[in-house]
Amino acid sequence: MHEIEWKISDDLIPYDDALADMEARVAAIRDGSAKELVWLLEHPPLYTAGTSADPIDLVSPDAFPVYNAGRGGQYTYHGPGQRIAYVMLDLKNRGSDIRAFVQDLENWVIDVLAQYHLKGEKREGRVGVWITNGTKEDKIAAIGVRVRKWVSFHGISINVEPDLSHYSGIVPCGITEHGVTSLVDQGLPVAMHEFDIELRSSFEKVFLEEGAKGSILT
Repeated sequence: MHEIEWKISDDLIPYDDALADMEARVAAIRDGSAKELVWLLEHPPLYTAGTSADPIDLVSPDAFPVYNAGRGGQYTYHGPGQRIAYVMLDLKNRGSDIRAFVQDLENWVIDVLAQYHLKGEKREGRVGVWITNGTKEDKIAAIGVRVRKWVSFHGISINVEPDLSHYSGIVPCGITEHGVTSLVDQGLPVAMHEFDIELRSSFEKVFLEEGAKGSILT
């Protein structure tokens, strides 16, 4: 039985502070002094560069601060109205399979979107979750993870109600032929605290064994 803590931050968390806190928590999980953690938060407007980021995709380098994230992937945007879930799990307890872990993250997003009658979809060769409207295909959630000694960190970001114009300063995830969307953009105004309830419910379906317990820290 796995016990996972949930932490919800109401204030905007500076990116450097989040990185430092994740680093410390990953080390503590690794040495057995802390429980696994899912941390829900929002950042102030910023861009992050993953390990595969191409500088040419940073269209407006002066628009917002840019951080080297250390996670996989390319450039992405974080900002208010976007729910970020940093997922710190011991993957040795889950088959030591990073690819399966990423697929579980995608399935988690797809399940929570289904609670709002949105069909989230995966795409071969494109990590993340997509929404299709006719011939138009937009990204609604980005996924970028890092694993150290089989403990994961970073995680997912889902667009609930961010300012989508802020994406114009980058080529999101290096993909030029598709756009970005959000729950509000899809006609679904959702309060963040309500969305968090659905996030946790869907997480338990995907990641936890039946009867597993967790605790929420606020």
